[in-house]
Amino acid sequence: MAELSHLNQKGNVRMVDVGEKPVTSRRAKARAQIRVSAELFKKLRENSLAKGDFAATARIAGIQAAKRTAELIPLCHPLPLELISVAVSLEELSLDGPDRVIIETEVQARSTTGVEMEALTAAALAALTVYDMGKAVDRGMVIEEICLLEKEGGKSGFWKKG
Repeated sequence: MAELSHLNQKGNVRMVDVGEKPVTSRRAKARAQIRVSAELFKKLRENSLAKGDFAATARIAGIQAAKRTAELIPLCHPLPLELISVAVSLEELSLDGPDRVIIETEVQARSTTGVEMEALTAAALAALTVYDMGKAVDRGMVIEEICLLEKEGGKSGFWKKG
């Protein structure tokens, strides 16, 4: 049986020791999607929500979330992030909807451990921010497919979602 990296010899949860790992360039991209009603999509496209600019607010939320990932997710290492990018776009699927908001994030660092969790956390919190800003119009929004798109760096090298 493979050794579990987050357990010590007694089976207790622990933070992985990355002190001896080499510092390498790390990069990760993630995505979240939010299905929204036609009414909300129209307001998003017009940027006419009562709470203000949803895309700018979601970008700020994603950046803040990436920077605070180690505070939010147990056992994550705090990392010196060099780049956090959050893009928000609208995707009109059909005349009858459901339409989508797409959040794509990218995080980079030179570190001993990867930045996948930071990219995923940024995407998730940016999506939650869109929900918060649009819930007065559409409480039926669905946040879905929060996923890693690709990562590179470290021992395992490059990986891309198939």
